[in-house]
Amino acid sequence: MHKRNTPTRLVGPHLIRNVLFICTANRQRSPTAESFFQNWGGRWETKSAGINPDQGGTLLTQELVDWADLILAMEAIHAYYVRAHFKCDSSKLRILGIRDRYYRDDPELIQELKEKAAPILDST
Repeated sequence: MHKRNTPTRLVGPHLIRNVLFICTANRQRSPTAESFFQNWGGRWETKSAGINPDQGGTLLTQELVDWADLILAMEAIHAYYVRAHFKCDSSKLRILGIRDRYYRDDPELIQELKEKAAPILDST
């Protein structure tokens, strides 16, 4: 078991948890999710990473996997990559099924994130 870098913590009446959004390049989908869901419901701290990031993107690392209480992968291939390359409790890994067809902060992407990620964040 890896040591957590930033533990889940209590802030006022809220338990703050960590969610990591992952996609391929860390350029469009996962940074949009990170920004949109930051402090979602006063309960979530967010970060994002890519399995093969573009210049300036954040590379997915074991440190980030350990930091996360929940990992939301945009596509199944991203979840597969996590399982194949990192030590990760599979119970904290979920697949959103959001294809790579959006630009950063695209209103349609945000709507799809609301439909697919928000219910997970609200129920976890």
